[in-house]
Amino acid sequence: MKAAQVKRTYSKIPVWIVEDHHEVVQHIYRAIGSRHIPMKEVKMVHLDSHPDLLIPVSMSAQTVFDKEALFSELSIENWIMPMVYAGHVSYVAWLHPYWAQQIREGEHEMCVGRDTSTNTIRVSSTDDYFLSDALYVPAEQLQDGKPFHLSVIRVDPAQASERNQDKDEQNTAKKSKPDPQPGCSRSCAGMLQPADGSSSTSEMPSVAKSTTSAMNSLLCVLKQDESYILDIDLDFFSCKNPFKEMYTQEEYSILQELYSFERPRVDADEEMLCECVERRTRQLEDLEVTFAELLEDDGELTVERLADKPGMKSLVKLVCSLKSRNKSPDYEMVHQAGLTCDYSELPHHVSSDAEIQQLMLAVRFVLQPLPKPTLVTMSRSSLDEYCPPDQVDSIQSSVLNILEDLFGSLEVHKDYEEASGENTLQSS
Repeated sequence: MKAAQVKRTYSKIPVWIVEDHHEVVQHIYRAIGSRHIPMKEVKMVHLDSHPDLLIPVSMSAQTVFDKEALFSELSIENWIMPMVYAGHVSYVAWLHPYWAQQIREGEHEMCVGRDTSTNTIRVSSTDDYFLSDALYVPAEQLQDGKPFHLSVIRVDPAQASERNQDKDEQNTAKKSKPDPQPGCSRSCAGMLQPADGSSSTSEMPSVAKSTTSAMNSLLCVLKQDESYILDIDLDFFSCKNPFKEMYTQEEYSILQELYSFERPRVDADEEMLCECVERRTRQLEDLEVTFAELLEDDGELTVERLADKPGMKSLVKLVCSLKSRNKSPDYEMVHQAGLTCDYSELPHHVSSDAEIQQLMLAVRFVLQPLPKPTLVTMSRSSLDEYCPPDQVDSIQSSVLNILEDLFGSLEVHKDYEEASGENTLQSS
């Protein structure tokens, strides 16, 4: 019986590279099944221009216990939280570039559980990210709740002139790495200091402050002998909002108007928050029905009838514009684009080669003092163009070089090349 509980180790760190981000879940589950990663309370360091912390809105909570059904329900924006509800993941550090601002900076504690009224997975967080998708419910309304800790950490590009300072601070990091304790916060002992040993001052470059803060936060949580997942979306380094190229500025502005999210007051109580979620739920359901009807019939009479509904007046202009460019618009895709237009736009920042290299340096600086990850998962996100296709191969190569330099030999599995027979097999 004891043998079944022994944690196994990989001879080389496996790196699973997929195209669409939710495809990493099968590899995480495989590592759990092979006992390389614990069944419960796994920690994840998640580098991405997107949080990926939404939840399949209508999915039954019970689905998380049916692996194949779960895989069929997941998408690129909602693959993490079902693992939290299943008990596998308890902590995520979302490391994001400066252009990604979907969740407020800092520490977030929440409960992820089953909503007793709908049997769907919901959260107790009141951040706009969750409210705008109508995912909030009061904690007392959640059953089988799992505590979830989210750290939102900004990583700024590092200047090439800071390379020497980077090396010095990496050595400092090794020497001053703390012994993390449960409940450790950013104020815990043994924090990283500037390379000269002085305390942080306004003279320090802002990027050094940013990346040092990121390392301090992570070192408080990740213990030296503890399993964790390092997850990297290559759009962390350069990111597009593909919908901006699919629709005109006028069409995009109309979508922002139709799908706009009415924030609750800053001092909103629980009743106000629940009313906000109810309004948002009705709004999104009405929009989904509207575009489903347009799929069946987008004739003038239908469009005018739908536009008579409250808040839908601009629908006529939107449909006319869409049909002027395409006689049969993909209204399902239009709805998906609209769902990204709530309290903020999707991140859109195509980085120059120089900025990509500055971000690579910053990521190296952040990862260097961390323990070796048990498993690395990586998403290219290029076919849907969240990561620019003309940059993705170069970014991928650079990231792999950094990982090999920091953590030693890797066993790289290019799962996106499976169809061409170039995928390597995972070894125990």
